[in-house]
Amino acid sequence: MTENEISTIVIGLAIEIHRKLGPGLLENVYQECLFHKLKQKGLTVEKEKPMPLVFEEIKLDCGYRIDLLVENKFIIEIKAVEALTTNHLAQTLTYLKLGNYKLGLLINFNEALLKNGIRRVINNI
Repeated sequence: MTENEISTIVIGLAIEIHRKLGPGLLENVYQECLFHKLKQKGLTVEKEKPMPLVFEEIKLDCGYRIDLLVENKFIIEIKAVEALTTNHLAQTLTYLKLGNYKLGLLINFNEALLKNGIRRVINNI
């Protein structure tokens, strides 16, 4: 399955979850729901995947964690904030670079219309 195919599935499931729950809940609620729905679809999903930083050939555990890693190649960063910022985008791009992943989604569930809170983030490897 390609990253784009995973992206399509994730967006559909996120919209389904958002329609049922709406905005205003904590980030971990949406994370758990999306984790559950992705597993139901038969996809391999890791939650809170540690993301070490390699500096001068030393692997450092700095506490970075990917919210969801799908099929070991697609990251999902979940937010429930008033508005996405450049820092949120930078965080997602950093995770893509550290893990050498091509594509991810930054999803802010705290939007009245979820499509306004979805950002595709691409790592130009």
